[in-house]
Amino acid sequence: MKIIEVTNYQEMSKAAADYIISKVQKSPNLILGLATGGTPVGTYKYLVEDHKKNKTSYKDVTTFNLDEYVGLAKENPQSYHSYMNEHFFNHIDINPANTHIPNGKIESIKDEPAAYEELIKESGGIDLQILGIGQNGHIGFNEPGTPFSSNSHIIELAPSTIEANARYFESPEEVPTKANTMGINTIMRSKEILLLVSGENKRQALTQLLEGKISESFPASALLNHPNVVIIADEAARSGRTGSEKHDQ
Repeated sequence: MKIIEVTNYQEMSKAAADYIISKVQKSPNLILGLATGGTPVGTYKYLVEDHKKNKTSYKDVTTFNLDEYVGLAKENPQSYHSYMNEHFFNHIDINPANTHIPNGKIESIKDEPAAYEELIKESGGIDLQILGIGQNGHIGFNEPGTPFSSNSHIIELAPSTIEANARYFESPEEVPTKANTMGINTIMRSKEILLLVSGENKRQALTQLLEGKISESFPASALLNHPNVVIIADEAARSGRTGSEKHDQ
């Protein structure tokens, strides 16, 4: 693992955007795995600013999102389809046909995870997967106890995850209780992983990850088995950790 230490959320977002931009410029047909939630919003902002200013092109990039809520239509403002359009896709030159997000429609959910898994494989696999980390260690929506061998699947969200996501909805009752998510095995097949960690509320999760204990009770610990992980973490998340920007584990 390599850890890039930054001071705050803004620096984390800028460093992540610069990292992604360099990959896109070197490989215009990059297969990019994308995340949602609060953590990557700033990164998408910097990517959009760069596209407008420096004309970095995404016309040949293909994207696969980690997950989507089950039961929300694409048009729902809280769906991850809406999130991606609002924060990224609507502001760059990407071909909509090259953007892929799991289907959350209940009526077609039975066969959707396997179809999504096959689509990723047919693309040649994800070159760079962007991840955040949940307070309970979830990556994607893979909650504690999810087998490391899991491929894309439907999962029941943990109460802590539902509580954390309630801030995006008008009432806690509106928060979906299931999600369609890439599995841990799906994520681990990515050639490279960029993990973004920001804020005091993620401090415990990052500390537990860096302790190096691999267990399905802490899904992010699977990343310790991956040969190419870069973590960008701000000061609040690092709990005062000091040292060089590189940490091999």
